[in-house]
Amino acid sequence: MPLSGVASEKSDMIYQSILSLSGKKKILALLIDPEESSPEELPLLVQSAGEAGVSMILVGGSLVSQPVAPLVRALKGLTTIPVMLFPGHPGQLCDEADGLLLLSLISGRNPEFLIGNHVNAARYLRRSTLEIIPVGYMLIENKIVSSAEYISNTRSIPSGKTDLAVSTALAGEMLGLKMIYLEGGSGAPGIIPPELIAAVKQNIKIPLVVGGGIRNALDLKRVYDAGADMAVIGNAIENNASGLLEFAGVTE
Repeated sequence: MPLSGVASEKSDMIYQSILSLSGKKKILALLIDPEESSPEELPLLVQSAGEAGVSMILVGGSLVSQPVAPLVRALKGLTTIPVMLFPGHPGQLCDEADGLLLLSLISGRNPEFLIGNHVNAARYLRRSTLEIIPVGYMLIENKIVSSAEYISNTRSIPSGKTDLAVSTALAGEMLGLKMIYLEGGSGAPGIIPPELIAAVKQNIKIPLVVGGGIRNALDLKRVYDAGADMAVIGNAIENNASGLLEFAGVTE
């Protein structure tokens, strides 16, 4: 079931929907990279997303070579599922989306991704009607150097350093961030270790999002069973929209 969309003025309807589902029903989000999306395949992708139980569509990526507005407008014309920006750069902003995950890369020490880009975007975001959800974004080592790690010029938290991951997530929560996102990297060969996901979930009170390496229904179930409130899939279906249907029913 899709989450509630936003009204014509700023609200926290989508975030409240996430909170209301926490502990009751798992949330599945689909990440679409504007650099990789095909307009011809978009209708089938959106149809499959609805059939698979996707509750949120994220739009964004690490690289920026084209505006995201055309993709967002196309999605809004095809579905009532909330479309949220997932920007890797201020150039990936547009008013047509329902909201924005305002990512602060708390696992790294690059000031541009902690606060610099946010300063550049602040006035635009204040004037917009986007629902803004502040998110603590944490890169977790997952056998590859991810695009986010390379572009941000930061190091991932080692997957074996569970205590460091927990402390970082706690710090993000104490700073007032509203969700924690554990990112294993686009194209990762496997999911983030379930024991790390579980440890973070057990120590925070805000919703936990997990992405990276989720390639099939079993991967998704393991991520949910470890404690993720929301899971994000992307690479697994980039060239196979109907592959989304494999994830149907796992959120129940």
